[in-house]
Amino acid sequence: MTFDVHAVRKQFPILGRTVHGKPLVYFDNAASAQKPDVVIDAMAGAMRHSYANVHRGLHTLANETTQAYEAAREAVRALLNAASSEEIVFTKGGTEAVNIVAAGIGASIKPGDEIVLSIMEHHSNIVPWHFLRERKGAVLNWVDTLPDGSLDMDSLARQLGPKTRVLALTHMSNVLGTVPDVKAAIAMAHAAGAQVLLDGCQAVVNLSVDVRDLDVDFYVGTGHKLYGPTGIGFLYGKRERLEALPPFEGGGEMIETVGRDVVTYNSAPHRFEAGTPPIVEAIGLGAAIGWLQAQDRQAIHAHKQTLLARATEALSGVDGLTIHGTAPGKGPVLAFSIQGAHPHDLAQILDRQGVAIRAGHHCAQPLMSHLGVGATARASFALYNTVEEVDTFVEALSKARLMLS
Repeated sequence: MTFDVHAVRKQFPILGRTVHGKPLVYFDNAASAQKPDVVIDAMAGAMRHSYANVHRGLHTLANETTQAYEAAREAVRALLNAASSEEIVFTKGGTEAVNIVAAGIGASIKPGDEIVLSIMEHHSNIVPWHFLRERKGAVLNWVDTLPDGSLDMDSLARQLGPKTRVLALTHMSNVLGTVPDVKAAIAMAHAAGAQVLLDGCQAVVNLSVDVRDLDVDFYVGTGHKLYGPTGIGFLYGKRERLEALPPFEGGGEMIETVGRDVVTYNSAPHRFEAGTPPIVEAIGLGAAIGWLQAQDRQAIHAHKQTLLARATEALSGVDGLTIHGTAPGKGPVLAFSIQGAHPHDLAQILDRQGVAIRAGHHCAQPLMSHLGVGATARASFALYNTVEEVDTFVEALSKARLMLS
């Protein structure tokens, strides 16, 4: 199957707009991706024609909405190749998913227990573990990267030990694009007696993920990077791991019985979905996954790698420009710094030319410190981006350099 990027672009209405009189070039996909018509239509259709609360009603609308909501859960299960839809918890995003796991494991954390993190982690996979350091006396141990941005596997081996309770690791860095050898890392952590949580928010849209093959304990993702809506994410957990976690929030649906002096809790996944869930958002996520899975994902991967290679080649020869992250097999993320030019200034000048990139610390301040910078600029590529847009970006960046020199 040949990948037709122009046919795909027609399904994303926002890509037809202009910014400051220029055609929009959207290279901020690692932060949040745009939405195809099928997602917009699914969410609007649910609200127009078949909306009610889920799991509680016996009338037709409630049954239709519950069916659509649970179909979305099955779509996530299939995306990850989980064994059962009961291993998929809907959350309001990847951040909440990590917090559910950290809080649950934290209930049994003792002073001196160790959490191992990589220096590449997003704040969402750092701060919840800091809570355990502050409140329970846990120790955070850090794994550095090699000069090309690869995970230092020797450092990982040194950090894992008899006191390690959890390895929390990105499956793809949102800054460097690095894809660690997570299968090897998981095996190492399990050999040390630790559980593993993978942050898959970047990886799940760019890679084929098989949680059973990886043998990972927990895997988190978010909808808005997956061409779906905001306000919805997911937590995969092995059934026995989820059942061992205490509830995260209390309310409706997550209970079996409630009395004056006793409460009993529902089984997973519902014990972690207190109250009215993000129903319409889940339906939108299900539509996004169904749409993505219907594409030729191997062709999409090759297309995005072509965009990354073209941009990397063009920027590699620029005086004073440093590309952060050159690990083999990296994802379609290009973070860079230009000597004498602040990333925020670069982003604003590019915006005037219709090119949207990200600038800042990317919620990865430990990594920025490790790289010796306060911030970087970042271009990130999606399936709807084109070679011509990469060339526009390179030309706009050249103009920005001249303005700032």
